[in-house]
Amino acid sequence: MELIFLGTGAGTPSKERNVSSLVLNLLSERNSFWMFDCGEGTQHQILHSSIRMGRLEKIFITHLHGDHIFGLPGLLSSRSMGGSQDPLTLYGPPGIKAFVETTLSLSGSYLTYPLEIIEIQPGKVMDDQHFCVTALPLVHGIESFGYRIEEADRPGTLDASRLLAEGVPAGPVFQRLKAGEQIQLDDGRVINGQDYLGPAQKGRVLAIFGDTAPGENSLVLAKDADVMVHEATLEASMAEQANNRGHSTTQQTAELAKTAGAKRLIITHFSARYGTEESLRLLAECQAIFPSTEMASDLAVFAL
Repeated sequence: MELIFLGTGAGTPSKERNVSSLVLNLLSERNSFWMFDCGEGTQHQILHSSIRMGRLEKIFITHLHGDHIFGLPGLLSSRSMGGSQDPLTLYGPPGIKAFVETTLSLSGSYLTYPLEIIEIQPGKVMDDQHFCVTALPLVHGIESFGYRIEEADRPGTLDASRLLAEGVPAGPVFQRLKAGEQIQLDDGRVINGQDYLGPAQKGRVLAIFGDTAPGENSLVLAKDADVMVHEATLEASMAEQANNRGHSTTQQTAELAKTAGAKRLIITHFSARYGTEESLRLLAECQAIFPSTEMASDLAVFAL
């Protein structure tokens, strides 16, 4: 599992940063990619990454501001022109369906794959045996959501050496035992896989935020997260300006990570006023409060 940042700027692109988009690489977990936001130029950024659009399974939109959605029509069309027939599910606030259907219709575009559009409400938006995704509203000028992605606990490690020592032959039977099944050997012995598994491995938790000023739901989304991805649009001294526009400062973001008990903070969505050198000051302001802070840059990859 890894996070691939395609755009880390706020509002408008700059020479160093494109507008918002990031991808969660789940090739090892479910042979797919999940995208969060799709600002203008996102498909161009994909060309410089390891992401395969045919394996794009889900897109989660945080809110309908242009720097988070204007890349969607082009990306959806290019995925179709690439010949993909695999289904794609798009999640987003009310209005996302009208936006996508209108732009595709007026441009005469068509899709070669099934596209399901789900307009989300606060609460659980997706839950299967591997992942649960919850969305909660944030504090912004328009309806904006943050997403909490919770991975299911994974089975503990199978004690293969003990099984071999007890005369259980290696092979496909080990996979069944790792799944916790009970099997009968040729000699009549019944082996319960649960007896040979170590402690379950806790699933990972990610909190991925849309644009937001400080608010109560932010703490719920980030509680004990392994990784928290949050905007740090402006420096600490500009709190009033940031909050009035529905954004957070470095200090507010770092304090949230600390209070929530997050293990790791990745900051993104930086104002175009900050160049590469100036951005380091934003990172330092966060690290002074929450040392486990890292700064995202376009095309940066973070292993989780």
